[in-house]
Amino acid sequence: MQKLPIGIQTFTKIREEEYHYVDKTKIAFELINNGNYYFLSRPRRFGKSLFLSTLQAVFEGRKELFHGLYIYDIWDWQITYPVVKISFAGVARNVAAMQQDIRNILKDNQERLNIDCLHEEDTGGCLRELIRKSFEKYQQKVVILVDEYDKLILDNLDQLEVAQEAREILKDLYATIKDCDEYIKFAFFTGVSKFAKVSVFSGLNNLSDISLDSRYATICGYTQDDLVTVFTDLLRDADMGRVRDWYNGYNFLGEKVYNPFDILLFIDKGLVFNNYWFETGTPTFLLKLIRQNNYFLPRLSDLRVDSSLLDGFDIDHIRLEPVLFQAGYLTIKEVHELEFGGFEYTLHYPNREVALSFNDALIRFLTDATTYTPTKTGLFSALKSGDVEALKDVLVSLFASIPYNNYVKNTLAEYEGYYASVIYAYLASLGIRIIAEDVTNIGRIDLTLFLGDNIYLVEFKVDGNADPLEQIKERKYAQKYAGQGTVYLVGILFSSTKKNIASFSWERV
Repeated sequence: MQKLPIGIQTFTKIREEEYHYVDKTKIAFELINNGNYYFLSRPRRFGKSLFLSTLQAVFEGRKELFHGLYIYDIWDWQITYPVVKISFAGVARNVAAMQQDIRNILKDNQERLNIDCLHEEDTGGCLRELIRKSFEKYQQKVVILVDEYDKLILDNLDQLEVAQEAREILKDLYATIKDCDEYIKFAFFTGVSKFAKVSVFSGLNNLSDISLDSRYATICGYTQDDLVTVFTDLLRDADMGRVRDWYNGYNFLGEKVYNPFDILLFIDKGLVFNNYWFETGTPTFLLKLIRQNNYFLPRLSDLRVDSSLLDGFDIDHIRLEPVLFQAGYLTIKEVHELEFGGFEYTLHYPNREVALSFNDALIRFLTDATTYTPTKTGLFSALKSGDVEALKDVLVSLFASIPYNNYVKNTLAEYEGYYASVIYAYLASLGIRIIAEDVTNIGRIDLTLFLGDNIYLVEFKVDGNADPLEQIKERKYAQKYAGQGTVYLVGILFSSTKKNIASFSWERV
């Protein structure tokens, strides 16, 4: 009976102790034979560390570990290579701790490779010496594997000066690798974020970024076929339609994949649906970005971004959209090829787990709510039954329950989009289909909601005398959905002084 590799990132342990393993060695073999320097960005707990560990075992010639796997019969196990493994695991909150972490990592490599650095305090010089001496000692070029290349920066985004210092430390360290090109066989960098090459990799400009390369879309994560083959007995009693809805959907311009952590915990917990991946980390930094930028949350329902926005960013100019994508809270829903060249992407929540959990976090952030299930239940019931008066009562009660001091301390509450953002977060946490700024031939509907046969066209306004319902009727928004279900027109006017709904009008078409 094979065990579930929950939290295990070491290939050797998985194979020696007979854990379930999804074979990624075909992709490893193709990478090794097609290039030398690679970079991969994937969300946390997606299997990046395990893939690096697999590469290490391949290059070290651990043939006994690969029996039955794709690479077993086609790799030359007689040739082995020295491997320098750099993995940032701890948390360093100042420059001294960062430098000590790097010295410790290099010391571990020296001991494993039986190499001595003459000047250990000079981390760049020590790495250069480690690479050169390993080449000379083993008479083979060196393999460089860097796991969580960005961790020193990400751990300090709440203290920008320290993050900037971390960037410079890493830039100097990685530049050393470029200087040692004549001694290097293969190099692979992984991380969550994708900082601009000029930012962190300015000295290492020969990296091939495979983060959105369709050939390697399934390099990390489980495919649908993996679930059917590797875990077939363990998922025999699962509703696979619901499994796909809850956990599948991550798209890196190829076949969609599941987060392995979700699937392993889902099996381990007796096939109970829960937000396993989301619970392992709170997106605190993202919430701070939303606050700083007064971000209009309904845009998240179908967010269109230029491809260049996902190509990388610097800590001096952090944008919310690429962070949401790289962290795994949004994924690619559609690709649009532009007539004048290039691409544009539509981003969306990857699955039900992320949509529900992330918006629950937004509700807590926006409203300070500690109990929000009754409100969600009321909203869902009203929308499903078409009871718009009940919908009005739930929304009025919702805004009345937000503590006054939340408006005082939260700059978002001074922004017109705050009210729509609160409603959006609640609706999105229900898992229903939402279109924000729904385009018609003569305008944009603020929010379009779908639940069962009911379609709701919602228009928001803050203060003023204009009736939002009249705008919906004058611009004939309902024509777009004629014959598709029961259509409700809902106009909501908010009062910034009362901090609540000033008027609520609706019609059924």
